[in-house]
Amino acid sequence: MAADDTPQALTLERIFASPDLAGPQPQSMKLSPDGKLVTLLKPRADERNRFDLWALDTATGQERMLVDSKKVGTGADLTEAEKMQRERDRTLTGKIGIVAYDWAPDGKSILVPLDGDLYLATLDGKVTRLTNSPGGELNPAISPAGGFVSFVRDQNLYAQPLGGGAAKALTSDGAGTVHWGEAEFVAQEEMDRRTGYWWSPKDRLVAVERFDEAPVGVVTRAAIGADGTKVYEQRYPAAGTPNVRVELWVIDPASGRKVKIDLGNDPDIYLARVDWTPDGKTLLVQRENRDQTLLDVLAVDPATGKAKTWFSEKAAAKSWINLSDDYRALDDGSLIWWSERDGYGHLYRFAKGKWMQLTKGPWVVSKLVGVDQARGRLYFLGNKDDFLEQQLYSVDIAKPNQITRLTERGWWNSGAVMDSAATRLIVTRSNQNQPPQTYLADPAGKRIAWINENAVKPGHPYYPYLADHKQRTFGSFKAADGSTLYYEMITPKLEPGKRYPIFYQHYGGPGTRQQVTRAWTSPISQYIADQGYIYFQIDNRGSNYRGKAFEDQIYRAMGTVEVADQLAGAKWIKAQSYVDPARVGIYGWSYGGYMTLKMLEANPGAYAAGVSGAPVTKWELYDTHYTERYMGSPKTDAKAYAASDAMGDSTKIADPLMLIHGMSDDNVVFENSTAFAAKMQAADRPFEMMFYPGKTHAAGGSVHAWRTIMDFFDRTVKNKR
Repeated sequence: MAADDTPQALTLERIFASPDLAGPQPQSMKLSPDGKLVTLLKPRADERNRFDLWALDTATGQERMLVDSKKVGTGADLTEAEKMQRERDRTLTGKIGIVAYDWAPDGKSILVPLDGDLYLATLDGKVTRLTNSPGGELNPAISPAGGFVSFVRDQNLYAQPLGGGAAKALTSDGAGTVHWGEAEFVAQEEMDRRTGYWWSPKDRLVAVERFDEAPVGVVTRAAIGADGTKVYEQRYPAAGTPNVRVELWVIDPASGRKVKIDLGNDPDIYLARVDWTPDGKTLLVQRENRDQTLLDVLAVDPATGKAKTWFSEKAAAKSWINLSDDYRALDDGSLIWWSERDGYGHLYRFAKGKWMQLTKGPWVVSKLVGVDQARGRLYFLGNKDDFLEQQLYSVDIAKPNQITRLTERGWWNSGAVMDSAATRLIVTRSNQNQPPQTYLADPAGKRIAWINENAVKPGHPYYPYLADHKQRTFGSFKAADGSTLYYEMITPKLEPGKRYPIFYQHYGGPGTRQQVTRAWTSPISQYIADQGYIYFQIDNRGSNYRGKAFEDQIYRAMGTVEVADQLAGAKWIKAQSYVDPARVGIYGWSYGGYMTLKMLEANPGAYAAGVSGAPVTKWELYDTHYTERYMGSPKTDAKAYAASDAMGDSTKIADPLMLIHGMSDDNVVFENSTAFAAKMQAADRPFEMMFYPGKTHAAGGSVHAWRTIMDFFDRTVKNKR
């Protein structure tokens, strides 16, 4: 930040420097078991990507650091396995120090993983090192009753008494292609499942996944760095090829007895979710078929491993199942369950074989936040009032669809967590003028205290840039089928009679949160407007949180309706009197990078130029769970793949193109860009490229990358003649 609070010009260097322009952004906020403390991970002012563990007293508002990552940590390099786990969890990309922690159920201590080892911190500031292993520990957790610290080491599951004593291996044959207690690649990357073991409520048993990667094809991934190339033999399940072989076992940590769970006769399935009922008598297993059109919820007897289908979710024709974490097994034997069976994501109660719908309407429940079992009340996030807002609501089980909004209109509530007794809420919100702020609230939503008010006032990192902060405008237009498409736009100060170039950003892919919201966004968009561009983006059909009919239009047809909708957006913005229709540049990353290629291929001349970052160019190169969900198998849907790939029509690109990729990307592998570049070169088609040695899928988050993008746009769009 500048030495004073005088107005400053926003620069790329400042955007990526410390402290974060959005102000301090605490992560992983939790209430202590007794509700007296809020614990959180706070970034350091001088090192925005390093996090320490802090505690805030909910009664006094006083906060203190519990664990200083620099003083406690060894600085040791993480294992390759842990690095890859973090890469697959996009929320951890680039972060160092303490990135996770786990409260002991008695509220007296906290498990802290740091630099590959485990530490136990007490509330008086004492920190004890629990492990000192060169192999590191993955997926550490404190068991529900507080008896054990468990973790995966060298592909086997271990349990160590929390009160002291040596770690005991609960499995022994993990080695080579066999893993215990971990989530396989596609579970981490595409299914939002991060662990491979689950303790029963009283620590008596633990359910453990065992997977064998032997059937999975080996991809030689070259991590090309500035000082050389490291070659990794990575098991990567590309679309249409075998997945891992999955088993589920129940282990008694005291006796070592193992019981194999019956997952059915078809071995080619996904282990989607695993949970215990509150009494610990039943294991609930979500088994998804390879086609992702059927999700069976199995009720398993842990003593015998025998399973029966409790109920099933079936996808409609030309659709698929979206997995969810928004469910809860209740003490009375019933289940709160999220489903899209009526066309929108809503909450249901399943009890004694019967279903009762609790929320309903042309909107979506996006997260089940908490359950007050004593009062029979649910708390959830959703977009009931406005597709561009996410609000916190409550509903009583006894009064279905009588919904109460607990948060203010005009905000995007990005997160909410609740203690197990449903007595306190932690809510994080933002809008276009206020970076994320977090507060403690009662169950009615009334703010009790600020956890991080983050007001943009003198001393805040963004304050010197506030005077030139430009307002976003929102609106909508219609797609070809009549669907409403929402846009957002930021303009420089418009001069009468002047026409401006467009920086048209897009993502466009399925399965992720929409891009157009009323939330605070990266200052990059403000910087783009400062350079004389109008910043513009829309959400096309195929994206999530608008209902299944809106999303399902990309079934076996990626790169079709998304491209058509983005063209409709371009036509709309070009028709505005203050826009130069000849100067519209497009930019996207990942699926958005793929979209850039498809848009340039489909409509030569419609756009002045395009930047494609880390694009998928051949869906056959991408993983099974994501790709087959939408596209089927290349063995049975070869025509759909050929039409959706970006390779077949690559030589139709006639407009200036910049291709960017990280050379160590293990998500969208670098081969996607090299294959595309080779085809363009063979056809003598001109284009530009910027490849980043040693960088992964997050290669675009740097000053150099953005200066490259802006320089390219200035040459091909802004100064186009």
